[in-house]
Amino acid sequence: MTIRQICLEVEFLMVYHTVVKAKVRAAFAEISKGNWESMVDSLAPQFSYTFYGEHALSGERHTHAAMRLWWERIDRVMPGPRFEVQDIVVAGWPWNTTVATSVRVRTPLPDGSYYENVVNQFMKMRWARIYEVRTLEDTVVLQRALDVVAASGIEEAHAAPITDADAAGRTARA
Repeated sequence: MTIRQICLEVEFLMVYHTVVKAKVRAAFAEISKGNWESMVDSLAPQFSYTFYGEHALSGERHTHAAMRLWWERIDRVMPGPRFEVQDIVVAGWPWNTTVATSVRVRTPLPDGSYYENVVNQFMKMRWARIYEVRTLEDTVVLQRALDVVAASGIEEAHAAPITDADAAGRTARA
């Protein structure tokens, strides 16, 4: 491989990583506007989405239907979240891309206070489709916020995590 070829590959990767970062920022901006459907659409046909912890938003999902149920729950339990991207790190080629993000989230709670936390996500992509997402944030802070929501009468804040089976059951009933 010549130095020119190496330089072209490095330049391609820099441009590709810049584009991926822009798309990630745009996705969080859309979610902040209430359009989470574009995030669901960016998931590959077969994917794994894990939100760590033991609370109403935790769990692992593998279907688009389950992800839609999960986002609908967020709309009911913690409506209007705003996301501010702090850091995005991108590595790899289009056929094997790794993305790590650090994002501040803030949303009002029923008692007039605010839920504020830092969400860290680790994503894997292949040809612009996300096939793995692992989400971690301070679960103690999140659980306290869910307790405030539940105390206001929204019992779903203490519900069991949404699963693929929940989505399949909903589809079967429809």
